[in-house]
Amino acid sequence: MKAGIKKTNRVTKFATRGENTEKWHVVDAEGQILGRLASEVAKRIRGKYNPMYTPNADTGDWVVVVNAEKVRMTGKRESQKEYLTYSGYPGGQKKRTFTEMIAKHPDRVITLAVKRMLPKTRLGSTLIKKLKVYSGPEHPHSAQVPVALENSK
Repeated sequence: MKAGIKKTNRVTKFATRGENTEKWHVVDAEGQILGRLASEVAKRIRGKYNPMYTPNADTGDWVVVVNAEKVRMTGKRESQKEYLTYSGYPGGQKKRTFTEMIAKHPDRVITLAVKRMLPKTRLGSTLIKKLKVYSGPEHPHSAQVPVALENSK
C-alpha cells in the first residue's frame, strides 16, 4: 500500500423487501390535473422520496385516491385525449375519449395514467397493486389509517 492512502470499507446499502415500513396515503383528486396527480402518486408508489430507495426493489407506499370522477385536464385535452384498446381481432380497436372514460370508468383514468409512469416489468406489475382508486369520497381502507398526502392544486 502506498504511503498516505488509507483503505476504507465503504458499503452501499440496498433495501430488501422486509426493510421498508409501508405507509398509507389518501389523495383527494377533486380539481386536480390528471398528469400532475398521477406523477405524484407514481413517485409515492415507487418510493422515490424514500432515502432507502432502490431501483430494483419495492420501497414505496400504498396510495388511495378518492373522488376520481372529479379529476380534470387542461386545455382541449378533455375532448382530444383518446384511450385505445385492441381485442386482437380485425376491426377490434376501440377509441374512447377522456370524457367518455370519466363518465363510464373514472377509476381507470387514474389507474392507466399511473401505470404508464411505472416500470414495464414485474416490479411495475407489483407496484400498481399498491394503488386503490375510488370514484366517490369514501374508501374501505380506514383501518390502515391513511395520511392525507398534500398536493398543490
